[in-house]
Amino acid sequence: MASNPLAEGIEAIVFRTVGDQVSLWESMLPGELLVLPAELARVDALLDDEAFFAPFFDPRIGRPSTPMEAYLRLMFLKFRYRLGYESLCREVSDSYTWRRFCRIPLEGTVPHPTTLMKLTTRCGSAAVHGLNEALLAKAAEAKLLRTTRVRVDTTVLPANVSYPTDSGLLAKAVRRIAAKARRIQAAGGATRTRLRDRSRTAVKLAYQVASKLRSRAVLGKDEAQAAVRRVTGELAGLAEKAAHDADQLLAKAKVALRRARAKAKRLKESGQHDAAAGRRRGRLVRAIDDLSELLTATRKIALQTRQRLVGKTPDGATRRVSLHDPHARPIRKGRLGKPVEFGYKAQVADNDDGIVLDHDVALGNPPDAPRPAPAIQRVTKRAKRAPRTVTADRGYSDAGVEDQLREMGVRNVVIPRTGKTSKARQAHERRHSSRREVKWRTGCEGRVSTLKRNYGWQRTGIDTLHGAKTWAGYGILTHNLVKIGALAA
Repeated sequence: MASNPLAEGIEAIVFRTVGDQVSLWESMLPGELLVLPAELARVDALLDDEAFFAPFFDPRIGRPSTPMEAYLRLMFLKFRYRLGYESLCREVSDSYTWRRFCRIPLEGTVPHPTTLMKLTTRCGSAAVHGLNEALLAKAAEAKLLRTTRVRVDTTVLPANVSYPTDSGLLAKAVRRIAAKARRIQAAGGATRTRLRDRSRTAVKLAYQVASKLRSRAVLGKDEAQAAVRRVTGELAGLAEKAAHDADQLLAKAKVALRRARAKAKRLKESGQHDAAAGRRRGRLVRAIDDLSELLTATRKIALQTRQRLVGKTPDGATRRVSLHDPHARPIRKGRLGKPVEFGYKAQVADNDDGIVLDHDVALGNPPDAPRPAPAIQRVTKRAKRAPRTVTADRGYSDAGVEDQLREMGVRNVVIPRTGKTSKARQAHERRHSSRREVKWRTGCEGRVSTLKRNYGWQRTGIDTLHGAKTWAGYGILTHNLVKIGALAA
């Protein structure tokens, strides 16, 4: 066959990989497409550093197979443009500019959405903390981290839960118990055990509660409240019966799992391997674990419901408000539109340039006063010097807080006191310098609003406290990349 010079020329061209190198197809595109937008170019220059890969290294198993430079840039795009995992992969696959930013060549394959999900949960909050530390260290080295003034504020990081009600949680628990039982039986556990599905009864009772609460009749208000309490009690009893029946199925499923493991051990000793049985055994293990956690949550919610029916208010520090997120708690911040929110309490400390110097996420609703001192200590360690001025709202008002901050080297602590103050304190707070810092502190409210509106803090996408820290950390990383990149330019 005659040789084709054009084909030989194409084969002779070396396809260069990611980074500033381009493939054959990229070399055929107009030059304008090879230039990244200004913001992406600045972020790309910041992330082009080996320091950002170290947090992902595990000494036991090494780094993940997905290139970390691509993963980091994909997560930046996700939080910068508020995309879901599926939407992110679809948009990156269709956009040459985003492909070039993520170091994915035209002929390369964009990671699957489930790959990104697993990487995010596997690396966890420790990796995100390392990324934020590396970015702030790089900014401090470039003398871009100003700590002249620091303002601190707290906010609620909402969990991924709907508004919880006793009847709604109990009805969902009954439905999910039946669904988990079917999963166990489909995986080969307790196949001969019959579990009654009480989902329809639970839904009907929940609808009765909703219809009574929607009633606008003034004369029958007391009767409606009594009916709501009665039906809610029936729902609690129904959930407890469903959990009791599921306990028997769970015990038999565990027996089936022990038998399956013993069989797998015998096959292994004889040199045989059944891959299908191994996958089925894995599904059974996951279904058993899920049902065990669900039964624990169901009994906790039923107990809370019984307490409310007798006039007791469950303890907010341990109250269960979700079936799938065991760490979400009710938090009262006093907002007019949302007097009670459900999630975690986060603290943010930023500076004049809008860079978030420190953040943390705590379980429940801890007091604000003990939290600024550790935050300022971390800021001092990163910047190698203590802030000159620290300001916060009245929620941090405590004489001990001011003493702690001054011991760290902070010269001006501007935190208005609550209650009746002395004339000397009033004169101190009415000084021009104090009033100026108090006015500047209100900008932290705007910082929190920006994080919630533009960087994913409006609701966590990962359950549990560990997941909330991971989610919040990626939002802060994205925000600081944008801010520090603009300052470096």
